[in-house]
Amino acid sequence: YSPSEGQIRLGGRSIVGEKTFRITRNGIARTFQNIRLFKNMTVIENVKIPMNSQMHYSVLSGVFRLPSSRREEKQVSERAHKLLQIFDLDSCAHSLAKNLPYGRQRKLEIARALASEPKVLLLDEPAAGMNPTETNELMQTIKLIRDRFGIAILLIEHDMNFVMGICERIVVLDYGKIIAEGTPEHVRHNPKVITAYLGGE
Repeated sequence: YSPSEGQIRLGGRSIVGEKTFRITRNGIARTFQNIRLFKNMTVIENVKIPMNSQMHYSVLSGVFRLPSSRREEKQVSERAHKLLQIFDLDSCAHSLAKNLPYGRQRKLEIARALASEPKVLLLDEPAAGMNPTETNELMQTIKLIRDRFGIAILLIEHDMNFVMGICERIVVLDYGKIIAEGTPEHVRHNPKVITAYLGGE
């Protein structure tokens, strides 16, 4: 979708109208509210997919399994396993994605997004459909990403406790209009936010 107004810039350059693969190449990765995994592929295969697009060996090298292709494939496998270890998914690396519990599928989707080595990670309502235990685990996972990977995270979420527990800066929308922005502490005490999200008149 194109914005109705304004610009979307990454590193000072507009990315409005760019093809999806170019946006990914420029350093943006995203997850979806409804989990979109390759459910009949294994956990590790899901994580390898974005990494495979970064390989540089030729078709000929791949067909004949030349040393350059084997070397790159080994590096991809090592990187994929490291990512799975970070998200505590390495023990199920060879399980089908569809067999994971919901909370772990969400973790896998985020791990796959990080496999493309983004500068910006967009998370669209990642806590949707989760129980309190899964939500808390996801909160810890996102904090780990923030602290360990040093990338910008743009989180779209309706669960205010979840948002307050993760974000350093919050922008609150009500019917598409900004009603508050600032630190969690500032936003928490904003009368407009209290009215919009707690049902005040």
